[in-house]
Amino acid sequence: MIRFSIFGIPVQVHPFFWITLAIIGGALGANSPEALLRLGLFLLAGFISLLVHELGHALTARKFGARSEIVLQAFGGYAAYSGVRLTRPQSFAVTAAGPAVQIVLGFALLQILPFLPDMNPNMRYFLTILVWVSLVWAILNLLPVLPLDGGQMLNSILGPHRIRITLWTSILVAVAAGLLALLLTRSILLPVFMGMFAWQAWQALRQHP
Repeated sequence: MIRFSIFGIPVQVHPFFWITLAIIGGALGANSPEALLRLGLFLLAGFISLLVHELGHALTARKFGARSEIVLQAFGGYAAYSGVRLTRPQSFAVTAAGPAVQIVLGFALLQILPFLPDMNPNMRYFLTILVWVSLVWAILNLLPVLPLDGGQMLNSILGPHRIRITLWTSILVAVAAGLLALLLTRSILLPVFMGMFAWQAWQALRQHP
């Protein structure tokens, strides 16, 4: 496990973070030195983008007086905070900050790339992947599906008394997103996760008659 601090916030990176990110990056088909290099660049881009995402959460939580830490683990990570009870608007702001800074990073690089001078193809590949990971990850996280950021934001807006609306929304959007991803990509990775989220929401719904 890798441990370090950034802006005074402790960060832990679990081994499975790298393994799952490598699978997403095509590790199973990396059978040449060039493919392995590009896989390494994908890992670096994914690490930077997801760290920026969690920093958005952690720094915003600290702004409200919370103690924060970041954990990067399998298929993403989370920013934990303690020491303060956030209001619903504060909770919304903390949750929204993650995808927001990721989108800013992605769009900023997207605007800069055409004006950069000729560079090493690998460097251009790295920057392109950084844009792609940042925007796609942020957009997926904004889906109103618990436990994704979009679901948490919807929960902050509706509040605990309307949790059934949040859970039903999670189920319907997760099923639709999973089927759409299966039709468009023929990959089962995202559909499996969306199915898992839908099942978790259904189980939670049964506890809130």
